Amino acid sequence: MVLGWARSRWAKILLGFVVGAAVGVAIYHASRLTGRNLFVLCGATAGGVAAVVVHGYSRNVRLTDVTISVPQFSDLHFAVTRDSQQVAWKLFVEAVTRISTQPLNAGDGLLREALTSLYGLFATTREVLKESQPSRQTDGGPTVEHLAIAMLNVELRPFLSRWHPILGRWESAHPEQSEAGWPLNAECRSELAAMQKRLLPYIHGFGKLAGVRKAPQIVDGTLGPQFASMPAPRQAADPTAPN
Repeated sequence: MVLGWARSRWAKILLGFVVGAAVGVAIYHASRLTGRNLFVLCGATAGGVAAVVVHGYSRNVRLTDVTISVPQFSDLHFAVTRDSQQVAWKLFVEAVTRISTQPLNAGDGLLREALTSLYGLFATTREVLKESQPSRQTDGGPTVEHLAIAMLNVELRPFLSRWHPILGRWESAHPEQSEAGWPLNAECRSELAAMQKRLLPYIHGFGKLAGVRKAPQIVDGTLGPQFASMPAPRQAADPTAPN
């Protein structure tokens, strides 16, 4: 009830009165300042405004241009900003650390675990996109959000929409039987492998947008022992930083 009231129109009006009164008091006292105190106030205000401007600029300024090849869309050209770099890093980590992106050979692992992991990747990707501010679109090109939504709608959604209910119905009808006895086991594994292969360009793309070194090798596990730990994303030079 309290939360509902806080979101109500009257709460916003009351908050407006309080903020307005506080601003009025601050302006009144500021108008009475003279000498050194007046200069201190003006300097602090100018510094605050400059900090806000620099922060907004650094979030949206283009850091670099990246080209990503996704078979379904050919070459995509991205203008990377600091915000899009952070979103890409989150998506890369989510994708590369899940069993759903690892090969599931015949007789290895469980399809149910792989499908559950894929559902988790779908849900987490949506949450990352919802919690992040949309990347600023530059020159009409795609953004990291476009790449993520394409991965969801072109690859994950069709696969899960088909196989999750089919496997669920078989599991309900054969609760005591091993998954290996499912007549469609081999077909589902084959389509899973094909879909995972199509996912790789998206995951590599997230890594490239995030500035991750050796992203493809991290995904397929071919890095040497000296690179066993996940590297932090490479930070592009900040054009707002002093030389």
